[in-house]
Amino acid sequence: MFVTTGTGIPPYVIFRQALDAGDLPRIRSLAAAMPHISLQDALRICLLMRDHDGYDRAAVRWLGRFALEAGNVTIEDVQAAAAALDALPDRPDAAMERLAAVCARCGLAQ
Repeated sequence: MFVTTGTGIPPYVIFRQALDAGDLPRIRSLAAAMPHISLQDALRICLLMRDHDGYDRAAVRWLGRFALEAGNVTIEDVQAAAAALDALPDRPDAAMERLAAVCARCGLAQ
């Protein structure tokens, strides 16, 4: 499926602009039309959603994808990622550092 924007700008570029701007309603709309969202971009969406309804669902979905997509993930890695996602709404900087460390340990570039 190829999504057109009518502007000549690739849809992913527009999605990244919305992501960089933190425009959550636009991100949600654009993401729904994208054939794939990278795990890294999905984590950025979780970070933006941390104070909104739907955060838990987005975090659980990210965690499931992490468990499936990471090359050498362990139960301890999944637990560490879950704990960091749980802390994300209250301590975003520390939580993102922990998530970056877990992702790096599992071979996922962040």
